[in-house]
Amino acid sequence: MHQIDEILKRYLLPAKNYIYGFADLTGLIDKKYDGYNWCISIGRKLDSAIVDGITRGPTMEYYSHYRQINEDLSSLMKKISDDLSRNNFESIVIDPTVSTAELDTIYFKTLRTDFPHKMAATRAGLGWIGKTDLFISTESGPRLRLVSILLNTPLEVKSKSIDKSRCGTCNLCVDICPAKAANGKLWDISIEREEFYDPWKCRDKCTEFGRSRLGKDARVCGMCVAVCPIGR
Repeated sequence: MHQIDEILKRYLLPAKNYIYGFADLTGLIDKKYDGYNWCISIGRKLDSAIVDGITRGPTMEYYSHYRQINEDLSSLMKKISDDLSRNNFESIVIDPTVSTAELDTIYFKTLRTDFPHKMAATRAGLGWIGKTDLFISTESGPRLRLVSILLNTPLEVKSKSIDKSRCGTCNLCVDICPAKAANGKLWDISIEREEFYDPWKCRDKCTEFGRSRLGKDARVCGMCVAVCPIGR
């Protein structure tokens, strides 16, 4: 897959701001993506100075940065997908996030989307799931946004998937969480999200913060991102 590597390196610049890996997701994703079982998982690092400013709650600067990174990633992935197509690789881009309206309608009952970026990233060996359900990359911790590109062409998966947490006894994110959404149990691929983390408590607190701190109908917090020692 040297050709795909070259395409990615043309767009993921500066390289220090990105991580990526390949994964085989056969049997792990929704049937709507049938045939597109190979994934390029990409992470874009957040600005650490901005993240450092939210240890006591979200700021407008963080909210704007978060939204801008998502928009930039969506635009960038479209360019990469077009380049892949020109080189005879068919692909499907999975945007980094869904809208608040979609969370309140399509995904309201489960708070789960059709495609889990975090799962793809763990299968690509880029990191694991932390105690507050964050994706923790081996390089930048939780200070990044994920996006995925699905292909119907087999990829050479060089990295071993990560099947269990590497958080150990650290509970900083659990202790700082204003929603008390996590119980401190370690993640592994055999357990359900709700066994260690309550997404509804997180959602409610994020909604409260969006309205009280930012004056917006938005779901935003980030305190567990800021406190994680990995990537600080």
